Amino acid sequence: MDWQLVLQYAWVVLVLIALEGLLSADNALVLAVMVKHLPGEQQKKALFYGLAGAFVLRFAALFAISFLVDIWQIQALGAAYLLIMGLRHIYKTVKARRIGENHGAENELDEEPKSEEPVSKAEFWRTVAKIEFADLAFAVDSILAAVALAVALPNWGTGEIGGLNTGHFVVILTGGLMGVVLMRFAARVFVKLLAERPGLETAAFAIVAWVGVKLAVLALEHPNYHASIEGTIFEAMKLPEGFAHSTPWQIFFWTVMVSLALWGWFSSPKTKSNPDAEKKVEKEL
Repeated sequence: MDWQLVLQYAWVVLVLIALEGLLSADNALVLAVMVKHLPGEQQKKALFYGLAGAFVLRFAALFAISFLVDIWQIQALGAAYLLIMGLRHIYKTVKARRIGENHGAENELDEEPKSEEPVSKAEFWRTVAKIEFADLAFAVDSILAAVALAVALPNWGTGEIGGLNTGHFVVILTGGLMGVVLMRFAARVFVKLLAERPGLETAAFAIVAWVGVKLAVLALEHPNYHASIEGTIFEAMKLPEGFAHSTPWQIFFWTVMVSLALWGWFSSPKTKSNPDAEKKVEKEL
């Protein structure tokens, strides 16, 4: 056995798991925001179905990567959806707070108790469908990042799976599935945080919109997007290939992400402790 090759593969798997951990943080926050309006038991079910779908989609994305890599519209649609969802909520929150201030009820939104009544089956499955759509955009982002790391490794044997060298396929699959596991735990933490600190909700939706910007950047750097707008007035709206994974953009993206999280944390006091409610959240999630 070539131990040097084993060490190379082991190192890339560790790096990939760390990378997937970072990617899963914003993915998990989006999921937590999507299920926030559901009562506890339905939150648990929606997260279960959503993350089960994430496993399936990431596995399927591995086999279809040569096809998916050409579809920049997936990132574009995901970006539009997250931007609209995040900005719409922020607009409604700001507008409602202005109305509340005029009526002497500035904190009314944060103090409004969430109903524990189950939502209709149609609304529940609409939420699950939205989660799966977001999962698809995140799966493409995750797999593309994993492929970029894995293909730099020497081939392990001569076999192929899904058009990839067997060794590369196993490395990417390991990283992708670990990312989903990490997303599950992160989503649980974010759901609990949003319940404890309702004021974080506005910052959370701002982060959701910022994740939409990340997906938009992926679309704007795509070579097929460049080809589709060549010679049109939209030609100026393109980014250099590789920009989304460049160090300057990554530093900028995470700086803004952390800044929004810190702003939300320090601007939203924790609600009064309710041990029974906290135990209930822990048990349900």
